[in-house]
Formats: sequence, C-alpha cells, structure tokens
Amino acid sequence: MSKPHILVFPYPAQGHILPLLDLTRHLALAGITITIIITPKNLPILNSLLSSHPNNIQTLVLPFPPHPEIPAAVEHIREIGNTGNYPFINALSKLQPQIIHWFTTHPKPPAALIHDFFLGWTHQLAAQLNIPRISFYCVAAFFTTVFTRCWHNSNILTNNSDILFHGIPGQPSFKRGHLPSVFLRYRESEPDSEFVKESFLSNDAAWACVFDTFRRLESPYLDHIRAELGHLRVYAVGPLGSKRSENYSSTGSHVLDWLDAFEEEGSVLYVCFGSQKLLKNKQMEALAMGLERSQTRFVWVAPTPNKEQMERGYGLVPDGFVDRVSGRGIVVTGWAPQVAILSHRVVGGFVSHCGWNSVMEAMVSGVVIIGWPMEADQFLNARLLVEETGVAVRLCEGADSVPDPNELSRVVKRVMSGESPEKRRAKLMREESVRAVSEGGDSSMEVDQLVEALLQLGENKDHEIKL
Repeated sequence: MSKPHILVFPYPAQGHILPLLDLTRHLALAGITITIIITPKNLPILNSLLSSHPNNIQTLVLPFPPHPEIPAAVEHIREIGNTGNYPFINALSKLQPQIIHWFTTHPKPPAALIHDFFLGWTHQLAAQLNIPRISFYCVAAFFTTVFTRCWHNSNILTNNSDILFHGIPGQPSFKRGHLPSVFLRYRESEPDSEFVKESFLSNDAAWACVFDTFRRLESPYLDHIRAELGHLRVYAVGPLGSKRSENYSSTGSHVLDWLDAFEEEGSVLYVCFGSQKLLKNKQMEALAMGLERSQTRFVWVAPTPNKEQMERGYGLVPDGFVDRVSGRGIVVTGWAPQVAILSHRVVGGFVSHCGWNSVMEAMVSGVVIIGWPMEADQFLNARLLVEETGVAVRLCEGADSVPDPNELSRVVKRVMSGESPEKRRAKLMREESVRAVSEGGDSSMEVDQLVEALLQLGENKDHEIKL
C-alpha cells in the first residue's frame, strides 16, 4: 500500500498550531507524506518538526493575504489578540486560488485535507479539489457541543439571562458573557461575521473530525458529537502534547534547578495565565497578597507589560514582593518551560486561565487546577473540570475580576494540602490520560484508526488516478 499525501492547514495562534503539529508528527511517524500550509513569519514554528522529518514533511509557504483590520506584517494572532480572529479567518480564505493552483500542478496531490476548526471555510476548497476534509479541534469536545449549538442558534445573543443547552449531556447553562468569545463577537449581517458563522457551521460537513482529548475525560460529549454528525469518524487522540519537547532558555533551566532543591512531592504551586496574558494592577496586587498569605511555595509566571500596556493599567509584580517571598517563591517575567514545570515531581497545583492546552498539560502531569477563566473557551473548560470531573476548583471568573486575597490564600492552602479530594482525582486523571496515549490505550488506538483511514483514502486516490 503506497503512503498517502495529506495537506495540513493550521490556524496561526499558539493554542491552535501546537496541537495540530503534534498530530502531524504522529502521522509523519506512520510514514504519511505531509504538506503544511504556512505563511512566511510563522515558518520558524515548524523548524523542530521539519528537522525531525526532512523526508516526509514539506511546506507550502504562501504570503499572508492583506485585510483592512490586520496591520501589515502581522501573521500571528498573538500580535493583535483575540479580536483579530474574524479578520484572520476572512483573510486566510483568500489563499484558496494559490492552493488550488499548487494542487493542480502537483505530481502527487494530497488525498485529504486536515484543517484547524477555525478554518471551516475550507469546505469550499476541499469540494473544488474533490478531496475529503478532516476538521481538527484543539479544544474540548464539551466546548465543541456548546459552540456548535451556539452557531446553529445565533439568536441566543439577544438573550441576557442564563442560557440552557437542552439535549447536551448534563444540560449545561451559561451566562451570556461566558459563551465563547469568538461567538459573542458575531454581528448579524456584518460581512466578516457572516463569513465566520458559515465557516464554523461548515465543520459539521467534514468527512471526519479529530479532537485533542481522551475518552475517559469526555466520553459523553464525544458520543453526543457522533450522534449529531450521524457517523463514527470522530477520533479522540489526546492529550497530544504529552511528548512535546521544549527548548529551555537559561531562565527555564533556573526554574527547574530551583524546583529540584525541594523534597516534598506536590508541594509547589505553578501560577501562569498563558504566555500573552497580562493582569491589571489591582489583579497583580491581589494575586501577590494571596500567594504571600498562603505560605505555599510557588512559581509565578508574570510577563512584563510594555510602556503602552502599563499606561492602559496593566501591572507589574508589586515592589518588595520578590524579597518578601524569597526562598519559597520565584517570579518569572519571561517564557517558562510549562510542560517541564507541571511534570516536575514537586509541583502539585496550577493557577490557570483554563485554556485547553494548559488543561491537557495539567492532566498528563496530575496537578490540580485552580481556575480563573477569562475568555475564549475557558469558562466552558472550567465547567467541565470543576462540575463534571472534580479535578479543579474555581477561584474567580472574568478578565476584569479581582480575586479576594484571603479567599485565594484559603483555596490554595486547602487544595495544596496533602491529600485534598481534587488532588486525588487529578492523580487518577493523570493515570487515565497516560494510559490513553500508551500502546493499547484509547487515544493511541484512535490515532492508528485515523492513520488507517488516511491510508485507505490514499489507496482510493491512487486507484482513481490509475483509472
């Protein structure tokens, strides 16, 4: 059986691109030939993957299309924030003619397209190329069930009371403001908005879909998605980042050396809200005060705001704080090797915004999440972790909320104590997640099934060409 050629189209945002590249690595190890669509400034993100698989991963480098709301030379969401998602989704759709030209002149064109779920508009592209399309979800299956329902009922945006989602397992309800940010930005009849809506709705028509999650965590929602779609090609292949390597900087090594000095397992708290997230002055003060009062060891990743951000109220770590906690806490103002920190034997808790990549990394490491959801998918993830699985506690909610320092101190002390119920459940979930990606585990077998399906697609393509 000849190995197929697959086209992979990532979305240029950190939480999206990394898990799809992890999946791409799995497919490359199975001998599948892959072409990744990428724009020039995002090419360095692929360096590690390309150097590991020089023979079967290629790139299709295309210039980032202009859009009136995207500044020149911006090609990654982190450069303009989540408000850039609508313009980005619209702009990237303008690459279709170049992709079609490349495809039609290729000696062995791809047999299928795997795309990020933010690029659902690729249904038009796949239809023109006459190849099946596979949607990749770097988010929870639970989030996806609610998110899809939102787009099918966009009139719920006029509802200011709690919104109940009948028919979804657990009948969840959410405040309007806690629904996914990308949905809340929808404006009826506004052209970019309508295109984004159609793009997300088009994911329902994909030939298959792949999730960075695992069955023991989200079985009811994966089954619900299968029932809604009316087919079984729903693959849960996570946690995908469990074997992701990180290039440590000297700062990263310093943090790990600091952790090595402690003996007590699970006694250190890790505090991080993603590499881009900044907190306002009052939030920084409350967090610092709570950590100080908790008497718990901690690593706090607190990026330094630039001058313009400080003028907008974003804060620094309070003066004198680092000295007062010296010996039991350190502050990192740059990048930190999150996977290595979370998996360190002495780390037992994680104050997090509940972004899905962070959730998956915490699962594999068996650490308890103390959640502070702020935007995007985070409120829905917090619901899954706190109410559904009990591996997390909620500290506060909202991008503008300020935690009570005494409450923060109390929650940290309780959760980090020897054997809190959440700690026990987090350790059990670690066993389940590690088992899922081990040989013979659910996720490992579903990766094999996906590979088998792709091989079959390649075979059918070869057969068509011969005919």
